[in-house]
Amino acid sequence: MTPIPTDPATRTANQRPNERATMNRIESPLLIRTALVVLGLLGLAACHKEVHRKAETSQFEATTPMRCDTEIAREYVCQIRACQHIELQTLERGYLQDVFVDEGQRVEKGQRMFQVMPLLYQAEMEKANAEAEFARIEFENTKMLQGGKVVSDQEVALAKAKLNKAKAEADLARAHLSLTEIKAPFSGIMDRLHVRKGSLLEEGALLTSLSDNSKMWVYFNVTEAEYLDYQARRDRGDPMRVKLRMANGKMFEHEGVVDTIEGEFHNTTGTIAFRATFPNPGGLLRHGQTGEVLTYSKYPSAMLIPQKATFEVLDRKYVFVVDKEHKIRAREIAVAAEKPHVYVVRSGLVDGETFLVDGLRRVRDGDEARVIVKEPAELFAKLDVPAK
Repeated sequence: MTPIPTDPATRTANQRPNERATMNRIESPLLIRTALVVLGLLGLAACHKEVHRKAETSQFEATTPMRCDTEIAREYVCQIRACQHIELQTLERGYLQDVFVDEGQRVEKGQRMFQVMPLLYQAEMEKANAEAEFARIEFENTKMLQGGKVVSDQEVALAKAKLNKAKAEADLARAHLSLTEIKAPFSGIMDRLHVRKGSLLEEGALLTSLSDNSKMWVYFNVTEAEYLDYQARRDRGDPMRVKLRMANGKMFEHEGVVDTIEGEFHNTTGTIAFRATFPNPGGLLRHGQTGEVLTYSKYPSAMLIPQKATFEVLDRKYVFVVDKEHKIRAREIAVAAEKPHVYVVRSGLVDGETFLVDGLRRVRDGDEARVIVKEPAELFAKLDVPAK
């Protein structure tokens, strides 16, 4: 067994190697961490330099704005209505004696459609006619007696009033009888039947609907800005012509013209209803259909750029413009309208300026980059929908 030294000097000398070993174990992890941090910083700096060098040396596709006359179509969901659409109802109570038309049939103005049983009204008319005839004979006799000064003038006037009353009652009975025969008030297409022959009808019972489809009214809603543009066009004497895309995706063969605007804007949507009138000589359109109205705005010598050449920041559109020193500058643009894959630029670019078309995510404002400038026509030809 090794004796424990009692001399302090001897004990200190023996402990020094152990203390140095302990300090080395403490300092080693710190040195390793420090070395790793330094190496990481050096690596990040090298990566940053490499990325910056690639941005400077990479080649990006660029082009200039394209000028051409273009037409922009806007689409609106619409409701199609007949210019005349009414409900046919009975004005007299009784049994439905005859139905002279069928569902979906075209009827002409004045054509017989329904007949309510007229027996009661026929009897009332005959009674009223008889009473009118009796009043006429009584009046003539009274007038003869007046010539012989048998009756006074007042009695003649009273007989005359009775005759007029009897005639009025006969006319009323004749009118009631005529209401049992229901005729078409205008030419149009009949809807489905709501009653059948033999039905007991109350006054005001719905028989069917009738639509005049010779021309159609198409309603669609536009924004306040579009309403103001329309008013400016109308003041210039330029009518707003529209087209109609039907539910099957096909275009209706006739154009329509906007001729009426609703009286006020809808507070909830901020829109106002326009009404366009379409001729419908073939009767293809029916009351209650839906579709899409297409309006067209012409932009003569419009400045066009591809949509893929832009990026957005807080709902504002920008492009990367390449200056004469090959430096990239972000610039805000204002878009007047858009087509598939194409923007019509109102402001922000001038003719002949070069802007990037690809690589927008790989560059930053102020970077230097080499670009390959391509002709606008060549780039637009590669788009799915060329701007023409």
